[in-house]
Amino acid sequence: MSFLASTRRSLGSSLARAYSTKAPPGSSTLSPSKQKLIPTSGTYPKGFFVSGICSTVKKSGAKDLALITSPSYPCAAAAVFTKNVFQAAPVVVSRERLQDNSGKAIHGLVTNSGCANAVTGAKGLENAKEMQEALDALTGYARSSLVMSTGVIGQHLNMEKILKGIQDSKKHLGADHEHWMDCAQAYMTTDTFPKLRSKTYHLPESKVEYRIAGITKGAGMIHPNMATLLGTIVTDLGIEASLLQYALTHAVDRSFNAISVDGDMSTNDTVAVLANAGATDGKMVIDKIASKDFEAFKENLTEFAQELSQLVVRDGEGATKFVKVAVEGAPSFEAAKTVASTIATSSLVKTALYGQDANWGRILCAVGYSGVKEIDPKKVSVSFIPMDKSEPLKLLVNGEPELVDEARASEILKMEDLEIRVDLNLGTEKTAYWTCDLSHEYITINADYRS
Repeated sequence: MSFLASTRRSLGSSLARAYSTKAPPGSSTLSPSKQKLIPTSGTYPKGFFVSGICSTVKKSGAKDLALITSPSYPCAAAAVFTKNVFQAAPVVVSRERLQDNSGKAIHGLVTNSGCANAVTGAKGLENAKEMQEALDALTGYARSSLVMSTGVIGQHLNMEKILKGIQDSKKHLGADHEHWMDCAQAYMTTDTFPKLRSKTYHLPESKVEYRIAGITKGAGMIHPNMATLLGTIVTDLGIEASLLQYALTHAVDRSFNAISVDGDMSTNDTVAVLANAGATDGKMVIDKIASKDFEAFKENLTEFAQELSQLVVRDGEGATKFVKVAVEGAPSFEAAKTVASTIATSSLVKTALYGQDANWGRILCAVGYSGVKEIDPKKVSVSFIPMDKSEPLKLLVNGEPELVDEARASEILKMEDLEIRVDLNLGTEKTAYWTCDLSHEYITINADYRS
């Protein structure tokens, strides 16, 4: 049996949903559109060793404890965290570690799923710090670890199982695709497939080939800033920590903070990047913001983060459609993002998409209440853009409604992928949001989440 086949088989018993198949809750069928998103191979950054095991925190027996380590090279590290006032213990202690270390000398990250360690008071903070210390002991470097948790809120971690799991993980660490896939599986909660990506990239002033890899998880409570979402990106580039933070913030604004499934912001959201200079044997490559290499890395990181974050939307709880909301002709980037966000998070828009209803009035209504004061109703245009490269369907042109071909609209709205394009005709700025529809199944999944 191939590794991909065995992965799908092992996932089958834990799958709760099937994308675009209208399968009932509890179905073990992973649709072809999701199967093709699971990588069968990868090219991973040098110097990183990872694992994913079952510590039995999850009752299902699925993998629930992931380690990402860089034993030979200290990492520059950066992170973006949730803006929810109720911040989970791992968010608090990881932020403190990055501040205390000035984003330097990080050797590992431990992630558990099944229990969020959120709204758990002083005991929760103590448990998160114990996880850090356990990973410090494993890597051999004090005060060098970050921690993430995801799962049910308001419950304490079973630390006996977690600490034993961290110790047991040492013998499972490796750098092959199978190890990375194990790691990605251990991040999953209501996800129906492991979200893993990797690629190589080059910089204009360097002849070295660099590698980047990322794992993310999330399917519900997805809304900036950010979601019940964890993301970890690692690269073997050598970059100064403050520049890594600058690049990550830029990337997240255009990726993980530009997706929405259901408009709910979680307590645990974290996207972190580790850069260990493994490709150059520890040598620093980027230490100035005014360099071609930094600009190229920032754009590479943004594109990679977009690809990774879009996997979350494609796995949205109960989702049957993947929808890009593109806004152009805006007076500023902020205005474009505000309009795109308002459309992407509108329950009325999302339910119309699920019902395959070309109700463009709901889109226009969202544009109108977005709060962007410069909007002129006489200048706005709206179109549906099919992803099969066939003819777009114009709905509104310069404030004037088009005679909509309902049959053509129905064809486009039956597609799994489509784009809603809005032109404000007010300037040159543009951006995009990625979202999904809102279905009956979303309610079923979340009504039963703790049972």
